[in-house]
Amino acid sequence: MQIAAVRSTIRPERALHALLLTLLAAAFLISQSIAAAAQSRPSTFADLAEEVSPSVVNITTSTTVAASTQPGPVVPEGSPFEEFFEDFMDRNGPNGRSPRRSQALGSGFVISEDGFIVTNNHVIAGADEILIEFFEGFELEAELIGTDPNTDLALLKVESNEPLAFVPWGDSEASRVGDWVMAMGNPLGQGFSVSAGIVSARGRSLSGTYDDYIQTDAAINRGNSGGPLFNMDGEVVGVNTAILSPNGGSIGIGFAMSSRVAENVIQQLQDFGETRRGWLGVRIQDVTDDLADGLGLEEARGALVTDVPEGPALEAGMESGDVILSFDGVDVDDTRGLVQQVANTSVGSEVRVVVFRDGQTETLRVTLGRREEGEAAVPASISREEEPTTSDFLGLTVSGMTDELREQLGLSEDAEGLVVADVAEDSEAFEKGLRPGDIITEAAQESVSSIADLDARIDAAREAGRKSLVLLVRRDGDPRFVALTLDEG
Repeated sequence: MQIAAVRSTIRPERALHALLLTLLAAAFLISQSIAAAAQSRPSTFADLAEEVSPSVVNITTSTTVAASTQPGPVVPEGSPFEEFFEDFMDRNGPNGRSPRRSQALGSGFVISEDGFIVTNNHVIAGADEILIEFFEGFELEAELIGTDPNTDLALLKVESNEPLAFVPWGDSEASRVGDWVMAMGNPLGQGFSVSAGIVSARGRSLSGTYDDYIQTDAAINRGNSGGPLFNMDGEVVGVNTAILSPNGGSIGIGFAMSSRVAENVIQQLQDFGETRRGWLGVRIQDVTDDLADGLGLEEARGALVTDVPEGPALEAGMESGDVILSFDGVDVDDTRGLVQQVANTSVGSEVRVVVFRDGQTETLRVTLGRREEGEAAVPASISREEEPTTSDFLGLTVSGMTDELREQLGLSEDAEGLVVADVAEDSEAFEKGLRPGDIITEAAQESVSSIADLDARIDAAREAGRKSLVLLVRRDGDPRFVALTLDEG
């Protein structure tokens, strides 16, 4: 009995001891994990810099600048200096000023062992000569293969007897805000230089249709243009392009064109010497909350078609007033996303486009054209006839079309619609940009050419429970949709 009692007292102590050891081990593992996470910041970028440096280049361009057109010196006839100045002018061209050479500096990176090099278009624009300086110290002249001013990208080619070190493209879509990145280039002409930072933001748009910039606080200065932005695997996730700065120097707001855009553009330049972007052939605008209500959409998303000129979309049966909800199996959130997706789709591809029309969805099959060839398409026109009248509604005074108004507004003889004669400055219509001279061609997605048409559309919208009326308004030929809040009537 005594032995059993001793054993019964020992076993709980051992169990407690084992439990404590288990808890200590777990705590140790957790602390190690936390420490590892805290130390995820690289202790050095030296290995990465050493690995990719041979693929990064400095670029020097030379450009011939035309002689000044300023008038030269006037020498009185018979002056003893007359013959001297005539000889000077003969030697130096008009006005005594000969053309001069201008140089510019930038950066780039090699993407293939046979010598293809990526840089910015603005680095080499107008250059007569392009000289590439490699990290090892040798130099090669480059040939311009192609440029894309829309994304500020350019592709160069050098000829080398030996295979060149190159770097691969990375997936910019996998980069997250907060990830470490490293920029390399030729800042301020100081030669090969490295700076590090994080991804500050993604999906930035500066001014272009196809913009998809990575924002970074890695130091980028003049001369860095065209250089690579690396992830920690030594892959190029961006092409350093621009900075935001009040003084011209780095303040930690730099932009690199994402590899998602750049890789596709560069491949086209390599294959064709030019870009070949897909073209849908529509004019579009974003869907706002009030437009969504007026159109009967459950949520404000998609791209609202304002016009369908001659082109692929018209041939596929797309109409003004359709809302594009899906393109090639991908949901469309807004116009910017749609434009970029269409541009990145191969010319000649047949894609499914889902549109919202008259309260239901419809799938169209569209064979894409080439944007570079289709941008000059003429917008479709509307032709209707009706007697002119004048009316006030929702802060607008509108008038039926007359020959006199067509002449005053510079419209074609068959132009139809309602002319905005006046806009109350305290109205929603004024706030949303409507002005006298605008032409209303549709209301609630149906053509209008008389006040009776307009009244009928307003009544129908109210009966359907709509809170707003969607108008298609044209100004100088450019269409856009505007939703105006309906009163209770």
